Amino acid sequence: MKKTLFAEFTAREGAVGEVARLLRDYAREVRAEEGNLAFDVYTKEADPHAFWIFEVYRDENAFKAHLNAPYGPPFNTALAPLIEEDASVLTYLDALD
Repeated sequence: MKKTLFAEFTAREGAVGEVARLLRDYAREVRAEEGNLAFDVYTKEADPHAFWIFEVYRDENAFKAHLNAPYGPPFNTALAPLIEEDASVLTYLDALD
């Protein structure tokens, strides 16, 4: 079964450009993962500080591999001081069949 989630966070004032740069680099890495099916990054039209990421992985094992990728911790460390939340807010999704 696919693993699907939605991550969201808000860039601090003055940090939008740096957050976008980090996300572009990180997205390239994640999209190259064998088990990644989607890693789509958005900003809210009415509030470009709000970042939303839609992620889909082939299955739970692919998601676990993503969590253990070596580029994840450096990304999260660099992102943490640039966002208002303590970390990305994650919402796990189930598809309606």
